[in-house]
Amino acid sequence: MLAFSSRRYAEANGIERDPDWYLLKLQEEMGELTQAWNRVSGRGRLKGKTPDELKRDLADETADMLGHILLFARHNGIDLTPSIERKWLFKFNAG
Repeated sequence: MLAFSSRRYAEANGIERDPDWYLLKLQEEMGELTQAWNRVSGRGRLKGKTPDELKRDLADETADMLGHILLFARHNGIDLTPSIERKWLFKFNAG
C-alpha cells in the first residue's frame, strides 16, 4: 500500500523515483522530522500552532520517516526482519 501511494504521488507530481530518490527522500523527511521536533521541544518557531497541533505534526513526520524507510528497504530488496532481530537482539513472534 505504501508503494502504491508513493507511486501515485510521484506520478501526480512528475517525480522520477530513481534509486537515488529513495535515499534523498529519507534525508528530506529527516529534516522535516527535525523541524517538528525543534518546535515541540521549544527550539523552533511555533508558527502559531497549539501544543496538540505540534504533537500531531511530530507524529505525522515520524510516520513519513517510517514510510520512507520501508519504501527504501522495499526498493533495495532489504528484508528488515532478520536485520532487526540481529541488530536489536529481538525475535519476532511467529504466532
